[in-house]
Amino acid sequence: MPKFVKRALLLLAAIAMLPASLYGCTGGTEPSESEASAAQSGELPHGNSVTVGIAQDLSNLDPQLSKTAGIREVMFNMFEGLVKAGPDGSVVEAVASGYEISEDKRTYTFTLREGVTFHNGDSVTAEDVVYSLERCAGSENDGKPLVSAFSIVERIEAVEGGRVALTLSTPNLEFINALTAPIIPKDSGPTITETMIGTGPFRFVSYAPQDSLVMEKYDGYWNQEKAAKLDKVTFKIIPDVNSLVIGLKGGTLDMVVHLPNTLEGEVKEGFTVHQDTMKLVQALYLNNAVEPFDNELVRQAMYYAIDVEEIIDFVCNGSGVATGTSMYPAKKDCFMPELAQRYPHDVEKAKQLLAQAGYAGGFEMSITVPSNYAQHMETAEVIIEQLKQVGITATLLPVEWESWVSDVYRGREYESTVCGIAADDMTAREMLVRYMSDNQKNFINFQDEEYDSLLAQAMAATDGGEQLDLYRQAETVLNERAASLWLQDLCELTVMNPELDGFTFYRTYVIDMSTIYYK
Repeated sequence: MPKFVKRALLLLAAIAMLPASLYGCTGGTEPSESEASAAQSGELPHGNSVTVGIAQDLSNLDPQLSKTAGIREVMFNMFEGLVKAGPDGSVVEAVASGYEISEDKRTYTFTLREGVTFHNGDSVTAEDVVYSLERCAGSENDGKPLVSAFSIVERIEAVEGGRVALTLSTPNLEFINALTAPIIPKDSGPTITETMIGTGPFRFVSYAPQDSLVMEKYDGYWNQEKAAKLDKVTFKIIPDVNSLVIGLKGGTLDMVVHLPNTLEGEVKEGFTVHQDTMKLVQALYLNNAVEPFDNELVRQAMYYAIDVEEIIDFVCNGSGVATGTSMYPAKKDCFMPELAQRYPHDVEKAKQLLAQAGYAGGFEMSITVPSNYAQHMETAEVIIEQLKQVGITATLLPVEWESWVSDVYRGREYESTVCGIAADDMTAREMLVRYMSDNQKNFINFQDEEYDSLLAQAMAATDGGEQLDLYRQAETVLNERAASLWLQDLCELTVMNPELDGFTFYRTYVIDMSTIYYK
């Protein structure tokens, strides 16, 4: 075992033994005697409610403008589209009771479900749906779509029989997935972050920045067979993973999501532990517009320099899944595990490529990382040690989540970053379109004509087999160009009070609280 790994493990062990007050347990107090007793006995001192620990703040509550997976997974409980995600990766009808797709794959016609109401009690109408979809297409944003897939929407209109039709400028096999976009009351856009009125099984109660979001069961939910079983859910924002564990053990938290599986030993006794991958791709994302990352040879050299298996062993106890490109295993047909083998750990090969690129003496660089994600921080620390072997000196720059979103993701002011990317709408398209030269989500500034051409052909394809082949070709180009250094789909834990049941992993980034119940 490398010395730096041993040191890190010893450091983690030392931190785990520190008193909570030394590393920021949220609230700064020990659980009360009654809370500790309740945690041990399984009684429900707060009624039919649950407090869930999450690491990321919920900075933008506009349901149609949510840019991060951490926000979308919470919004899933309060908002629904014409269709919504199913656990198996399919889409199921929600506000719509059914839909038809024209033969040319350009027109989608939805029949609205009867009896669907918003959280204020008003019935959902075709006008609400048209307004919501037009807003997604950019009607209140100077024509710039809030949901990128809506860039090809040509017309949205209410038609007879309580239906709504969307016409696309080009055929699209995957557009149905974009219709998970939330339906909100007409003309509510300017105030939606205050009212938060949707149609989901839970309704919004309150939000305290950097502290918590509270929602409660909506008694008027249209699908009573799948109505929420809990009366109230509080998402408690706690960036420090050690504090999350303390909250579980102290009884102030009933459930924690996205806990690193390296902490399983801390929670396996006395809690129900579910393990799965996160349905995202973690990578060392490189800003291709910044020297020396604008040099393909440098990027390839760095891929050879890092040891992905060692990263997975250290960060995920060996349970993460190597990716090699911007696709995670749950995408099934589009996932190409062979790409993860293209750049085996080879220090000498890395040094040769660096010399060929004009960097025989290495160079200095920075890695900006959102500090609230322990696994990304740990990954960056391992990468820094690995890059030293080829003469590259990397510096870790921890930042708060909001700074990362504004400066790295939106502002593109960075050299490299470790983070995870998930799909907005469950499609392979969403994991690949962000690397097209002119895409607004292309925060790594990757520019490649061959890649752009392949993606354009894939998105216009009307044959599923042809589209899949084009997507796989595009993934191969990304890998060959080493546009970034894709590492793994991280392994994670969801940890619950043993009195709770009903948790379900989805094949996309979702926390479905409607199925959770006390035994």
